[in-house]
Amino acid sequence: MISIAISGGIDSLMAAFLLKEKGQQVFGIHFLTGYALEPPGQIEATGEQLGIPIKMADCRRAFQSKVVSYFTRTYQAGRTPNPCLVCNPAIKFGTVLAIARELGASCLGTGHYARISKDEQGRCHLLKGADPKKDQSYFLAFLSQEQLARACFPLGEMKKSEVKVLAQEKGLRPVVRESQDVCFVRGNYGEFLIRQGGFDPKPGPIEDEGGRLLGHHQGLHLFTIGQRRGIHCPAPEPYYVVRIDRERNRLVVGFRTALLSSECRVTGINWINAPATSPIQVQTRVRYRHQAAPSTLFPADDCTALIRFEEAQTAITPGQGAVFYNGDEVLGGGWIER
Repeated sequence: MISIAISGGIDSLMAAFLLKEKGQQVFGIHFLTGYALEPPGQIEATGEQLGIPIKMADCRRAFQSKVVSYFTRTYQAGRTPNPCLVCNPAIKFGTVLAIARELGASCLGTGHYARISKDEQGRCHLLKGADPKKDQSYFLAFLSQEQLARACFPLGEMKKSEVKVLAQEKGLRPVVRESQDVCFVRGNYGEFLIRQGGFDPKPGPIEDEGGRLLGHHQGLHLFTIGQRRGIHCPAPEPYYVVRIDRERNRLVVGFRTALLSSECRVTGINWINAPATSPIQVQTRVRYRHQAAPSTLFPADDCTALIRFEEAQTAITPGQGAVFYNGDEVLGGGWIER
């Protein structure tokens, strides 16, 4: 028996449909975060479209403590979080997978556009999805071997355009809109963060790289590296955020060329298979929409490395994930340090 994480969106609906079409005994599992706007009954109605039962999993406490708290703490530290990189191993393939197993499922399917292969030794390899425009392997780089062995990605070989056409042919209708950003934040990030307990934003100076005062900000949590919006300091060309100085509560800005960097330090690395023990050639993505760039990974130990790019990259942002590829295969990923 296979469980499928049902969000109510088209991708999870089609993933469930494809599993059922293959003759699998399928049930849906929808996890409650405490932030969804859709009533549970609306999600349960998707089961009627698919002809499968939908179970509700109350993950509100785990989601708050593992994802929302991480999100808030990271902004407080002057870094930019990536909650999907935390949610997938901690919630979807952590809490939700455990609940699915208790309900009798052998594995958990999701609507991710990614693929898994197994070698002769039975070890799992995480691969990019077949659709280069929709590939979501980046968000799965922190999964362990044990989690990948219990994961199933029915859409991995499909393109998003094919999924939409097939859903229309089969009369499947999503009940939620596809999430384009952080799923638990409605509206303004700054207002959401202020509502979290203990978050105390402080106004401070905006300076250029030489320390010249240009203006004032209303809180460092409103900015991320590479951001142009919200600086409001006149100049011959646009200013971008190049550094967030938490210790001095200072926003450092510069022109676009100041965003370029040839290397970054990465910590907390999760290796999907054996860790690198000597320098290796990889392609590194420093955010989801970043084109993986040729680079050399210099390991310091099993969970720390220096990444040196062949060509300077723009807006390498502390707190974001750096994910390493060998062609289509995800080798692992870690957290970018300044």
